[in-house]
Amino acid sequence: MRYIEILKERYQLLTKYIGILIMASSMFLLLPLLSLPFYPKEVKYSYAFFVPAIIMFTIGFIAWKYTKHNREEVSLSLKEGGIIVLISWIVTVISSAIPFMMIDMLNLTQAIFESMSGWTTTGLSVVDVTEAPKVILLWRSIMQFFGGAGLVVVMLSSVLHPYGFGLYNAEGRSDQLLPHVKRSTKAIMVIYSGYTIGGILLYILAGMSFFDAFNHSLAALSTGGFSTKANSIGYYNSLSIEIITWILMLIGTTNFATHFALLKGNFKVFFKNGEIRLLMLLNAFFIPILMYFSVNNIYDTLPQVVRRTIFETITAISTTGFSLDTFNSWNLFGILIIIILMLIGGGTGSTAGGIKLYRIYIIFKSIYWEIKGYFLPEDAVRKNFIWRGEKKLALKSDFVMEAANYVVLYISTYFLGVLIFLSQGYNLSDSMFEFASALGTVGLSVGITSVDAPSLILWTETLGMFLGRLEFFVIFFAIIKIFKDMKYYYANK
Repeated sequence: MRYIEILKERYQLLTKYIGILIMASSMFLLLPLLSLPFYPKEVKYSYAFFVPAIIMFTIGFIAWKYTKHNREEVSLSLKEGGIIVLISWIVTVISSAIPFMMIDMLNLTQAIFESMSGWTTTGLSVVDVTEAPKVILLWRSIMQFFGGAGLVVVMLSSVLHPYGFGLYNAEGRSDQLLPHVKRSTKAIMVIYSGYTIGGILLYILAGMSFFDAFNHSLAALSTGGFSTKANSIGYYNSLSIEIITWILMLIGTTNFATHFALLKGNFKVFFKNGEIRLLMLLNAFFIPILMYFSVNNIYDTLPQVVRRTIFETITAISTTGFSLDTFNSWNLFGILIIIILMLIGGGTGSTAGGIKLYRIYIIFKSIYWEIKGYFLPEDAVRKNFIWRGEKKLALKSDFVMEAANYVVLYISTYFLGVLIFLSQGYNLSDSMFEFASALGTVGLSVGITSVDAPSLILWTETLGMFLGRLEFFVIFFAIIKIFKDMKYYYANK
């Protein structure tokens, strides 16, 4: 049948794309080795990166080179892009876990967890950073940097053809900065890299070593949160370093399309964006509340209260995961506020996780417009708009429905994860905090996540991080399409 032939051709095309992305992930594995001239004693760890790099490159090369596809390059649908993203991310996470196991630092469960935490820019960790080699610390930061940008964005900006909008959307991107995808992804990488370099320089000026500055800039801008210090940013006890981190976290949680407007000098458009307004409103609302009702009970001086509150509020809503101290001394009110902020998350099309500010914003606006509509004449014509990036978008009912469906699915998954934590004997507040952090790709912890955590907890968090980074619908669409196509193929072969 003709449709069978079309299916075969489409999956041959998908296999070629997957091969390209796997080859790219193998190249990432070699990047930490660039540090070896500066740390020659760690040459002994190079095999842990070379071996998986060679294996992955070989697999990717075979998939790309020897898969027949005679048609010219064509655009990909969202579902097809989802299949590529799903398989490429799974293979990348697995291959990225191999160095942790080959150095005998972590077992399989722990290594997959650490790798997933890196690529999803979560920052929860089971690695002892006080004992880990520099090359491993660097590898964690590199994973977060490229995970924040996204495998697809990196590849679309370099070698893939410029018509892969379905592939672009499948990785959680929806705003085009420029007329076609390839130019948009290049612009994203330029903006992203430029901010990273700026962060490195600022951290060095604030007193960090180059190695720490490099790692923390990559982790802050990617809203990842991996640190080279056991006490995270709190280790430095430096206001200047904290302020730099605030800035980088806020930059990282802002939509790249909105950054593009700002860099072009469109300040009015920038501040008209709903996500920016909601972000400022949430910070302005929750920071004084947290100061008075929670953090005020922990510290003796006002400067300490202000510093800690601002930092933890920004790190939670930006889903970064850096911290100044533990949350053991926080009251339940403060813990609940941090959980809410982690669930809300950052901007769409940014490096942040969570439900996303855009969805929360359009739901609130929809409620406002619904109430407002009751006081308008029945024949009144209403046109509801919101600003996103540089565009003024008409808010259709489909957008509201999609956002509401996503929120329901997200919260349902969240409560299911919390139940799993409860089944392992953890109390309710700790369970809610820890899984909100994993699902929102945040990285803050109350101590549950550790090398001694039960395997079920680590796998639950691993799945939560994966769902939170790639977003539910894309993964579900991809899996359903694969099964439907397989069923049709074998039923009509």
